[in-house]
Amino acid sequence: MIHPYRIHIPQADLDDLDDRLDRTRWPNEVDGAGTDYGFPLARLQALVDHWRHHYDWRTHEQRLNALPHYTTDIDGQRIHFLHVRSAKADAFPLLLTHGWPGSFLEFLDVIEPLAAEFHLVIPSIPGFAFSGPTTTRGWDALRIAAAWDELMRRLGYDRYGAQGGDFGAGISLALAAVAPGRVAGVHVNYLPTRPDPAVAVSAADEVRLDKVRSLMAARPPYQALSALTPQTIGYALTDSPVAQLVWIAERFAQWTGPDTPVDDERMLTDVSLYWLTATAASAARLHRDAGLRPVPDTRGVPVGVAVFAHDITRSVQVLAERRFDVVHWSEFDRGGHFAAMEVPDLFAAEVAGFFGKIAEGRFIG
Repeated sequence: MIHPYRIHIPQADLDDLDDRLDRTRWPNEVDGAGTDYGFPLARLQALVDHWRHHYDWRTHEQRLNALPHYTTDIDGQRIHFLHVRSAKADAFPLLLTHGWPGSFLEFLDVIEPLAAEFHLVIPSIPGFAFSGPTTTRGWDALRIAAAWDELMRRLGYDRYGAQGGDFGAGISLALAAVAPGRVAGVHVNYLPTRPDPAVAVSAADEVRLDKVRSLMAARPPYQALSALTPQTIGYALTDSPVAQLVWIAERFAQWTGPDTPVDDERMLTDVSLYWLTATAASAARLHRDAGLRPVPDTRGVPVGVAVFAHDITRSVQVLAERRFDVVHWSEFDRGGHFAAMEVPDLFAAEVAGFFGKIAEGRFIG
């Protein structure tokens, strides 16, 4: 069964948030620290002040409720999703999947332009926001992909496209393995490509691979904590709103383009979703569970790739083509990891262009 859903956070939870923010204990900071030791104290204090005294959750809640929200139970888990139908009755269905530390909010600015041509389904990953928390282990990319395919079946979509970035990219590619006869095409805006000594690459691609090698040699602390001990970090993030804020704000600061930052109101809404749904730990578990089973190489499903200049890593085409049927490749000189929020105009045009060709059957899949 599919049920309409309306967001309403109890006032007691909002009052509790304010109280906790008022009682924040701040660490000291050495003079001239900048970002050498982590997220700057002055910047975080400014964000906390904005969250406490100027940010209004109810305003954003009202705006979010203008969208069509639904829930359904799949594989023992409540799944929340937006279902925005195009005015075109025969529009091609498109499934959009977010990543971490994002949420379905990533796609707010591209709903209107994409819904002009596509029926949109935008779920919250199990363990995130209103699809959380999870209570069982094993929600890897293949299990989530199977749940997504079941969701599309319930909505009456026999054939559809899948798009995603970050974890959403892995889930979308897993869909091509789980339901190759139903997934007409996959588009991703994040596709890590590891060095392969058997493959010759250009000098420019070697620069990209050097960054991958650096990340592999020194695993980012947030990733190590989430992948190894998500429950442990979950205690701090669930008990302290400032911890939850800085955990996410640092990612936005590091992963967005220098000229395309995500505005503080949107970021605070994303942080508020994690805090108000108490899903920091269950969202972190995705780092541990996502790779429990390797996603098979997918052949026969056309794949499009968009590479944004300031993403965590930039894909190397010749390596991507060894695993996937890459039929479309775009490079952009603006935007970073949160492309749909940073450069919604570029993102929407890119996605619409690719899936427009898929819908027309110009790529065989």
